[in-house]
Amino acid sequence: MRTISIFLCALGFGFPLWNSQAESLPNIVFIFADDWGWGDLGCHGHPYIKTPNIDRLAREGTDFHRFTVASGVCSPSRTAVMTGHFPARYNIDGHFAWVPSNQRRNMPDWLDPGAPLLSRFLQGAGYATAHFGKWHLANDMIPDSPPPSDYGFDVSAAFNCSGKQMPVHEDARRTVDFIESSHAEGTPFYVNLWLHEPHTPFHTLPEYRRRFPGLSERDNIYASVLAHADERVGEVLDALDRLNLAGNTLVIFSSDNGPARAQPGTKLQIMNDTATGEGYNIAAAKGVTGGRKGYKAALFEGGIGVPFIARWPGKIGSGKIDRTSLLSAVDLLPTFCEIAKVKLPSSYRPDGISQVSALKGKGQARRSKPLFWKTIAPWPARKAKPDHWVSFAVISENWKLVANRSMNYIELYDLESDPLEAVNVADKQEKEVRRLRTMLKEWRASLPDRPSGKVFSRLRDEGRP
Repeated sequence: MRTISIFLCALGFGFPLWNSQAESLPNIVFIFADDWGWGDLGCHGHPYIKTPNIDRLAREGTDFHRFTVASGVCSPSRTAVMTGHFPARYNIDGHFAWVPSNQRRNMPDWLDPGAPLLSRFLQGAGYATAHFGKWHLANDMIPDSPPPSDYGFDVSAAFNCSGKQMPVHEDARRTVDFIESSHAEGTPFYVNLWLHEPHTPFHTLPEYRRRFPGLSERDNIYASVLAHADERVGEVLDALDRLNLAGNTLVIFSSDNGPARAQPGTKLQIMNDTATGEGYNIAAAKGVTGGRKGYKAALFEGGIGVPFIARWPGKIGSGKIDRTSLLSAVDLLPTFCEIAKVKLPSSYRPDGISQVSALKGKGQARRSKPLFWKTIAPWPARKAKPDHWVSFAVISENWKLVANRSMNYIELYDLESDPLEAVNVADKQEKEVRRLRTMLKEWRASLPDRPSGKVFSRLRDEGRP
């Protein structure tokens, strides 16, 4: 019978050609939230936010406490995930906005579709690929920007992109549909489920607000949108269980940067977003960082240290907490490609490293490659945001050096003994300061002066927004 089945499969008589490969290649579901603070989880001790489905991932997987993204804001953080490169290599130092803003900041108008891409590597290895939810590797205000389908995705529906904007709450349903169709075809799958929550506007629904009756209005709004997002994560986890796919699927939950915070005195009101519609403004942003310094847009840990929970039954330990392994967003591409048995091109040089060993509980506190950050931050620091002055940062071994725009002021932290960056030891570690400052200067010198490639909207030539 086995011989006959193989023969019929080869002829295409009713047997999915990918069945045998699908059994050996794990599926990957990458859930990437937007502005979700490290402390905004029940399993991280939040006093009133309820996240039972994400907490379930932590019980059934490993909770990594030292994962950092490549920026304190959205677009560069997502660029690092997709390319495995520091976003500064593409002159993507801030979020993609409308054309005049991108031009003023010496940024492209979108990520180059010709860049090396995680989705395309996996697609070439036989994976079905999909993207649902936030995009923001372009902007909905730039109508000629490439859609997600130009980036190696077989199926996509998104917002913060060109074309029709997907309603934000349809992300889980579309993800489940894609998982079901891939399973029916016997094809291994990779899916980006990039949640809107808890980014502004806060699109809250009455049924979720009623779950938190004792909270102030702003806390109630914030808790309700996170509860809704967590429930949609649960829909995807339930689908994996129902299809008997959970055992062969790596599921990761993380966030693109730390939580946003309003300026003191900001009035709560309704705002309109061109991509997602009406909702409450940033006055309802109540995210917490779990003691980390700074918030969204900062290069201290409050801006770049985010949740990272991974579940892969039989491969990743269940109910574990890893407090030492230093993982980065630039590591995801090489990690996912190793898991998917993708042989990366010899011409591709990732800035990250594969962290399969760390996922499996064999991580190390010190990385074999340094990490770098570049952003646009004010100097001197503003009184309202005292921790948002850092424009450059580097991590090497156990040390993190941060610098202002001109690099004439620096601070140094020992992340092994001081992971929350409470004590600046620059005056006591002059040798390390010199070493890391030199590394940072050499890295800066390697970056391009301006964007290149087909990454500019025709609106620049037309001279109008």
